[in-house]
Amino acid sequence: MQKMYYLLSFLFLFLSCKEVQKSDPVVSETKTSIEITHAKGFKINTFDTYKTITLTNPWPGAEKEFTYALISENTKLPTSETFDAVVQIPVKKIVVTSTTHIPSLEMLGTSEALVGFPNLNYISSEATRKRIDAGLVTEIGKNEDLNTETLIDLSPDLVVGFAIDGNNSTFSTLQKTGIPVMYNGDWTETSPLGKAEWIKFFGVLFGKEKEADSIFNAIETDYYKTKELASQTQVKPTVLSGAMYKDVWYLPQGDSWAAQFIADANGDYLWKDSEGTGSLSLNLESVLEKGQHAQYWIGTSQFTTKQQLEETHSVYSKFDAFKNDKLYGSTNKKGATGGLIYYELAPNRPDLVLKDIVKILHPELLPDDELYFFTHLE
Repeated sequence: MQKMYYLLSFLFLFLSCKEVQKSDPVVSETKTSIEITHAKGFKINTFDTYKTITLTNPWPGAEKEFTYALISENTKLPTSETFDAVVQIPVKKIVVTSTTHIPSLEMLGTSEALVGFPNLNYISSEATRKRIDAGLVTEIGKNEDLNTETLIDLSPDLVVGFAIDGNNSTFSTLQKTGIPVMYNGDWTETSPLGKAEWIKFFGVLFGKEKEADSIFNAIETDYYKTKELASQTQVKPTVLSGAMYKDVWYLPQGDSWAAQFIADANGDYLWKDSEGTGSLSLNLESVLEKGQHAQYWIGTSQFTTKQQLEETHSVYSKFDAFKNDKLYGSTNKKGATGGLIYYELAPNRPDLVLKDIVKILHPELLPDDELYFFTHLE
């Protein structure tokens, strides 16, 4: 009976101590937020001893937010807080999983930190391809099937991934091994400048917040300058976009970033009033009825020549834009191993995309500029 008493007393004392420890007051932390103007999917907060990145929209329809703590060496976090990952900054070795992440690393001057990437052939950047050719960046498989053993051997400080639904067993396995994983939702942004602002996400990881802010401000200023130039013309050409895949014509919805580019270039996108940020799936007859007399066709999907269009389906030649040689695509320009430059760099440089579209629709406004991403289909 006495032993039982001592045991109960010990348990009570132990639980009481744990309760006291849990309720100990945490040192007050001063919170400031880094300004995020256009992006809707993340927030950055700075405290006295650590920083946080919160993803509010890691994938469309996500019900969970993810908050990551960023700490310097020997920094302790408040015991009252829980985080989805804890990352020591500045990051020295990183694995990223989307080509849209590569330009941010390069613009911030942190490319040397990249040690792994899935399917290296997708990367177009000449600078990063040199590092790949030198054996400094390791192939880690495919996004849907990352090579866990290779990742563990690389021992990166951080893996930056993306997900369409949050069900990624590889990320869960990596976190169990002690390798932090953070989601990046740049692809969910619907505005051109919103996508570009994700450079601030990488800026805080490398302790380069000021550089990231300066780079983004320059892009934003250039974008607005071009938009203002385009607004001065009274001409607003009509625009068709997309192409057929099998029997369905896919083109941007009215709230998409592609539609926003056309609007900001002072063009009249014929499906601008459609609601949504993704793609419309239409039958050929409806597109022909509405878009046959469009003056320009910007974004010809996978097609890179007029001949390809006509050989695929004779109906393409019925469009005025086809007849008048007003066809422009973004899939002609590729990296050395076939990666599409537009898909890699355009989200990070909307200022260059907008200049391209203004150059197409209003060539007199930018007489000395050359197209950067788009090409005229011959």
